[in-house]
Amino acid sequence: MAVDFRDPYEVLGVARGAGQDEVQRAYRRLARRYHPDVSSEPGAEERFKEITAAYRVLADPKRRREYDAGRRGRHQRYRGGIDVDLSSGLFRGARGTDTRAELTIGVETAYTGGRRRVTLPGPAGRPRQYDVNVPAGIVDGERLRLPGQGAPGTRGGPSGDLLLVVRLAPHPRYKVSGRNVMVEVPLSPWEAALGAVVPVGTPAGELRLDVPAGSSSGRRLRLRGQGLPNPRGPAGDLFAEIRIVVPERLTPGEHALYSSLARESPFDARLI
Repeated sequence: MAVDFRDPYEVLGVARGAGQDEVQRAYRRLARRYHPDVSSEPGAEERFKEITAAYRVLADPKRRREYDAGRRGRHQRYRGGIDVDLSSGLFRGARGTDTRAELTIGVETAYTGGRRRVTLPGPAGRPRQYDVNVPAGIVDGERLRLPGQGAPGTRGGPSGDLLLVVRLAPHPRYKVSGRNVMVEVPLSPWEAALGAVVPVGTPAGELRLDVPAGSSSGRRLRLRGQGLPNPRGPAGDLFAEIRIVVPERLTPGEHALYSSLARESPFDARLI
């Protein structure tokens, strides 16, 4: 027996020319209201299935074009406004929605990768734990997908996925921008003036930095390829920013040397 289905635009309450963002917002709003796990309204489960089926039509550009063409009578693939291929899906279990959460990691983990345990709230107040493999070179805002770990489906339908949005925790030494990393390098006045080779700590280990003579505070030296690794292309760069540090207290000998330099040098920092 044929079943008369409603127009998906009518089901989601959007206009014919609604953009994909508007369709998605309408679906999420209705899904939150009628999801069987949270709604006590009569007929919520059937309404949720109807909403999901309508969204499948309008969220897929190809299906939406075919549906709109079918409404104008160019073919007979649809009955009552919804793709016949989807009609049987209304009587099968519906897939659960995807769940989003954040995973905060340190800069060192972004460099090397590693395994992290995530604890999230679960049903009836019972926490759920997941062991997550974090790949080396992951950047802030990138997502990790755990299939089947999202909201459960209805009537035996598959569960949604868990999407973990990676966030890099602030670090006292390193600043990260995309795959580039910046670190401050303290220098004594004589190292900055004469040049020196100094150690620089990085998330991947210690490096040696060749500081050119005459380096002032704020100068940035680039170490190519020493930033965050990239599994699909070139790694980022490490920028070492010079910061000149003077002794808080001078020994008598240091005081004499600085006094002699002040008398002998014509250099005036305010004329640069």
